[in-house]
Amino acid sequence: MEKGRVTIPTDANFVEGTKQIAKLRGADAVRDCDGVSLPKNANELAKYVYNTYFVVRGDNAWGRKHPEEAQRIFLESNRIIADGKQLIIDVSKGFLKEEIAPDFDNINRWQVFDRTTNEEIKSWHLKDNLVVIDSLPFHEYSVDFLARVTWHPVQIYNYLTNSWTCEKQLCYDPAYPHTKEYIKSYLRKWLEEHKETNVVRFTTFLYQFNLVFNDKGKERMVDWFGYGEAASIPLLDGFEKETHLKMEAEDFISNGSYNSPFKMPTEKYKKYIDYVQRFVSSTMKELIDIVHSYKKETMMFLGDDWIGSEPYGPYFKNMGLDSVVGSVGGGVTVRMLGEIPHVKIHEGRFLPYFFPDTFFEGNEDNAVAELEKNWVTARRALLRCPLDRMGFGGYLSLASKFPKFVNRVASICDEFRLICDTSSKSRPYSSLKVGILNCWGKLRSWQAHMVAHELWYQQIYSYQGVYEALSGLPVDVSFLSFDDILNNDIPSDIDVILNVGEERSAFTGDKYWKNPVLVEKIRKFVSNGHGFVGIGMPSSTDNLEHCFALSDVLGVQVEKGLTLSIDKYNIEKKSSFITKDCTDQIDYGEGCKNIYALDNTTVLDIDFSSRFKRNVNVGEVKLASNDYFKGRGVYLAGLPYSSQNARLLYRSLLYACHKEDKLNMAFSSNYNVEVAYYPSLGMYALINNSNKAQETFFFNFSGESKKIKLEPNQMLWEK
Repeated sequence: MEKGRVTIPTDANFVEGTKQIAKLRGADAVRDCDGVSLPKNANELAKYVYNTYFVVRGDNAWGRKHPEEAQRIFLESNRIIADGKQLIIDVSKGFLKEEIAPDFDNINRWQVFDRTTNEEIKSWHLKDNLVVIDSLPFHEYSVDFLARVTWHPVQIYNYLTNSWTCEKQLCYDPAYPHTKEYIKSYLRKWLEEHKETNVVRFTTFLYQFNLVFNDKGKERMVDWFGYGEAASIPLLDGFEKETHLKMEAEDFISNGSYNSPFKMPTEKYKKYIDYVQRFVSSTMKELIDIVHSYKKETMMFLGDDWIGSEPYGPYFKNMGLDSVVGSVGGGVTVRMLGEIPHVKIHEGRFLPYFFPDTFFEGNEDNAVAELEKNWVTARRALLRCPLDRMGFGGYLSLASKFPKFVNRVASICDEFRLICDTSSKSRPYSSLKVGILNCWGKLRSWQAHMVAHELWYQQIYSYQGVYEALSGLPVDVSFLSFDDILNNDIPSDIDVILNVGEERSAFTGDKYWKNPVLVEKIRKFVSNGHGFVGIGMPSSTDNLEHCFALSDVLGVQVEKGLTLSIDKYNIEKKSSFITKDCTDQIDYGEGCKNIYALDNTTVLDIDFSSRFKRNVNVGEVKLASNDYFKGRGVYLAGLPYSSQNARLLYRSLLYACHKEDKLNMAFSSNYNVEVAYYPSLGMYALINNSNKAQETFFFNFSGESKKIKLEPNQMLWEK
């Protein structure tokens, strides 16, 4: 096995140490990290030299000279209850004053709302930079205001995390023609000065996702998909000119939700997203063409300033990028990165970061544990969709002080190369194809229920686990929007439709389920022998009596207190193909309340109150299946990721589309061990996803079995 496929960070003060670790890991690329600089002889350290390039920050001289061309963001002030007929609001109160400055030159773009009535208030004015409102006592008010971004939020994060003391960076808006020409000329100058660089690592491009800090220096709001900081005045004006639609402050604030991806987007908001994407892609093509003219390659870091450059969007292909790199939080982000189209190289930056919050004396075991967890979850997905490269970020000189960690990284690098060298030569076997149905569809491929690279949130882990489970299962995955189905037929190669999420969200569909055409198409699809799996509150609407529009398919409904007078007798738990491998109590995460089974539904799991015993109108269904003509529906109350739950999901999918006979084809009887099969190579990869030794019966594609033992976290290849 050849070395390579690995990128390590370095800096000018750690050249010899870099050489040693590069040899140990087989690294063929070095990169700088935010806050350090590359050594002058960086091209002597590795074949590839990545150099970070910031398009819209870093040149404070330009930013100070052109403050009117600063980037901007729409924000909502604190909400205040009026105690009289006049209310005064300081819009900047509660925000980090170093990060944002209210844009008093553009107050025509501000809006004031009575949040009690949700009506816009026109009778307000400024006095001493404070908003004065003619108010109604005991009504709640807030101000949607436009602000200049006066300190790049990612640098704020680094100041807080890594105790930086360098100059605070301004950011500027390339939608202004003057600034746009400047960033092109500055890039040419930079390329002339960095001849040792052969890969320009753009971090990322033009507009930062929503990352706003409070007056205590802590995050106030973060949304990795938020377009709030793309509130560019030239773009707002250009959008209005093109579409005759005016983007107002409330279009961004959206009653305090800031248009989180969990909220159903308006048609106007979706059109603005499209407009920003077109501008970003065309601008970046100009910059990428400049880099290519210097015979250097380009890389996009899928992170900072990535808004408008969605890799699954319709304009990404136009940019001409060579490669992408992103942070790997688990299997979901591996799939998100690995399936990005129109680039040659896909690189994952594995965790943990080599930062002082992790690498300090006495914390090495925790650092190794984080590394192991990150690797084991990512490895499942790599066997389905290999990346081309792996790497790490942070300060190598810091991590190098911890030998146990250093050595474990080296062994993971070897394992990564083996996976990629093998699996890249053959497409792995899939037993079926899943279509994940939500409002965003393809645009948010592998990004549904994601908050900043798989961060844990109590409200989403029960749904995020679904995608984590899918990332390593032997199934093909496609992302569909409701509009895709309404405007076209359901793709003929889809076996099962999956609808996942909380009630009335963008991920479950909300208003779309009031459209009879959609409901009819899904019912017909299932009735013809396919499956529909719903997790959480699938097909939920605001219909109080019939919350689930597809209750007939799923076999369950939600008790809202309006149907208590209708007796419900289907409370008997039954065994099933779906639950056969569940040796431990099933974990539904936060679950869902008040789900009951319809007549003839097969109840697979149900919770009862310990307060009383009855034989009617009791229990909360957690898992159920339902025959629907030739097809089937399956309902689960939630699905956090675990090995058992991954197996539970796989069995549910097979059962839903009548493919139970596919189970023992390239299969492990022990759910802690998974199998990936590469038909053209005749190879099987068996992985132990636990930190304990495991025994299993391994079934080859023909159904023949043999007993195999795997050590903790072991990967084993079988011919």
